[in-house]
Amino acid sequence: MAHAHRETAAGRSRGRLLAVLLLTGSVLVVEVAGALWTGSLALAADAGHMLTDAGGLTLALFAVWIAARPPTPAKTFGYYRVEILASVVNALVLLGIAGWILVEAYARVLEPPPVLGGPMAAVAALGLAANVAGALILRRGAAESLNVRAAYLEVLADALASVGVLLAGATIALTGWTVVDPLTSAAIAVFIVPRTWRLLTQAVNVLLEGTPSHLKLEEIEAAITAVPGVQRVHDLHVWTLTSGREAMSAHVVVDDLSASERLLDELHAVLHAHFGIDHTTIQLDKAPPAVLRIKGPDGV
Repeated sequence: MAHAHRETAAGRSRGRLLAVLLLTGSVLVVEVAGALWTGSLALAADAGHMLTDAGGLTLALFAVWIAARPPTPAKTFGYYRVEILASVVNALVLLGIAGWILVEAYARVLEPPPVLGGPMAAVAALGLAANVAGALILRRGAAESLNVRAAYLEVLADALASVGVLLAGATIALTGWTVVDPLTSAAIAVFIVPRTWRLLTQAVNVLLEGTPSHLKLEEIEAAITAVPGVQRVHDLHVWTLTSGREAMSAHVVVDDLSASERLLDELHAVLHAHFGIDHTTIQLDKAPPAVLRIKGPDGV
C-alpha cells in the first residue's frame, strides 16, 4: 500500500526557524566583536553557543528542505531521517564546544586575564534579549519536532548562559574580580552537557529504530487484541521515521481471514486514535486448527 509523503513537524516550523536564524546570526557578530574587545571568555562561550545555535538552525532548515523531497525507488521512506542526523550533528558540535570551554576556563582560573566588565555586561544583555525572543518563537514547534526541539533547547540554554555572563560582567565592573569570568564559562558548559546528552540519546534511539519512549508495546498489543476477531499478535515492531511520525509492523492472528478488510480498517483506526500511528504494515494470519489427540487403550 502506498503512503502519501507528508510534511514533517519541522517543516511546519520553517518560518520560525528562519526568523530565529536571522536574529541569532546578527547577535553572533556583535558577541564575537564584544568578546575580542572585552577579553571575556564567558562572552566568547556565549558567542560559541550562538554559533552552535546558528549552525543548528541552518542544519534544521537544510533538513526540512531535504526531508520534503518525495520517496524514490532507492529511498522508499524518503529523506525523513536527515532531520534526525541533523540533531546528532547539533549535539556532537555542542558537546565539543563545551569541552573546549572547560579546558580554556581551567587555564584562565590559574592566570586570570584582564576583562572589561561593563561592556561585557552590555553585550550579554543584548544576547539575552535575542535568545529570549528566539525561544518564544520556537516554543510551539519544539513540542512537535525533535529537530526544532534541538534548536529550541540550544537557544534556551544560551539565554540562561547570557544571564550568567550578564551577572559576571556586572560583578567584574563592580569588584574587579576577573576570575568570575572563567568560572561562569565553566558553569555554562557544565549546564549544557546533560541537556545535550539527552538530545543525543533520543536521536540515536531513532537511528537505532528503538521503540519511541512515549509508546509502550504492551499497550499497543492490548489495543490490537481488543479488536473483535483478533486472537493475538506477534512480531510487533514500532519505530520512529522522524519526529512526529511513527511506524509499526506486526503479524496479527485472527479468527476469520474473510473479514480481513473490516479487521484492517478497525486496526488502523485504533492505532491512529490511541497512539497516533499512521504508517502501519499488518499481516493477518489464520489461527492454526486445534490438534485433536485420540486416547489409546491405556488412556494416553
